[in-house]
Amino acid sequence: MATDTATEVFEEHRPVLMGVAYRMLGRVADAEDVVQEAWLRWSGGDRSDVRAPRAYLVRVTTRLAIDRLRQAQARNEAYVGPWLPEPYVTDFGDAVADTAERAVLADSVSLAVLVVLETLSPLERAVFVLREAFGYPYAEIAATLDRSEPAVRQLAGRARRHVEERRPRYEVDPAAQRALTERFLAAATEGDIEGLMSVLAPDVRLVGDSGGLAPAPVRVIESADKVGRFVEGVTRKGVADPSYRFLEVNGGPALLVLSGGKPDSLVQLGVLGGRVQCVYIVRNPEKLRSLAAD
Repeated sequence: MATDTATEVFEEHRPVLMGVAYRMLGRVADAEDVVQEAWLRWSGGDRSDVRAPRAYLVRVTTRLAIDRLRQAQARNEAYVGPWLPEPYVTDFGDAVADTAERAVLADSVSLAVLVVLETLSPLERAVFVLREAFGYPYAEIAATLDRSEPAVRQLAGRARRHVEERRPRYEVDPAAQRALTERFLAAATEGDIEGLMSVLAPDVRLVGDSGGLAPAPVRVIESADKVGRFVEGVTRKGVADPSYRFLEVNGGPALLVLSGGKPDSLVQLGVLGGRVQCVYIVRNPEKLRSLAAD
């Protein structure tokens, strides 16, 4: 296979490789590193016996991601405060016309699901991602992981039960989520505590991720009263030269808060029944770096 052809084949499959790697790792930089390593192995190796490039590349990427995930476990144990995935800009656009397929893809990359996936073993996570997000047959997953098909089915069942038991349920209607985010922003910036409370569910939770590198609550805040007063207080203190931008992040609308044109924090809401069930706030500057140019 000529070099130009090898590049074209790899670039054709890069989006799915990035999708697998990010869902496995929850970190954009780590996912990009894994995909780059997959490219080096693809471009520098003997491809003469590769009959199915996509399957081959997914296998290489998945195995590299499993190795990276095992290395990252110790790092996560030392993380300061709650952990959230690094925000990942998604734009399915016309590439995913089917509403049901779009919902599955958006859900599989959502912050809520990725937080739960972080509690799975690397093998369970790989099986769940390949099966639930990308619909791979069990036989193909077994070949990818060098496991028997019955073992893969067992891993898939265990991972699915774990995720279903722990994941929160949110609506995935982007328009409704965007509208509620706009109301949330307006109430917060205007110091309208009553307006803010009107959009919060009684048992709303606020999860802030700073990794100890920026001011943020080190524990999850619970209840409408506490969350509302925290948001109102933070907004009242404000940021220097603030501006706001909406992005599609992890399958849904999110609010990027900028200070002097640079990312300060990213806010995404978990919505159900017309109320905010969870406020996710990412303030770790290392996780916001990839949003600077978007």
